[in-house]
Amino acid sequence: MQKNYKLAFNALKKIGCPVIEGGYNDEEHMFRISGEENHTVQWADYDHIIGDSVLDDFGVNHEINKILDKHGLFAEWQNPGVLSVCEI
Repeated sequence: MQKNYKLAFNALKKIGCPVIEGGYNDEEHMFRISGEENHTVQWADYDHIIGDSVLDDFGVNHEINKILDKHGLFAEWQNPGVLSVCEI
């Protein structure tokens, strides 16, 4: 995994975010975030319509965005259950 991805992955994992190593096509340089593991913290919600104190307008937790932005990354929906992490 590339350095910026690894740093972000570790920071997200540390706060309990449900991260998944690798991409859908086994890309080793990236990772994904589950949008289906919202048991104790709402990390991501595909059907979320309006931003609030926890999620932005796209249904991504603000804490995820802060960490990804710090490392030159962002999250976008791969499908209704998974966020892909990409470089800006």
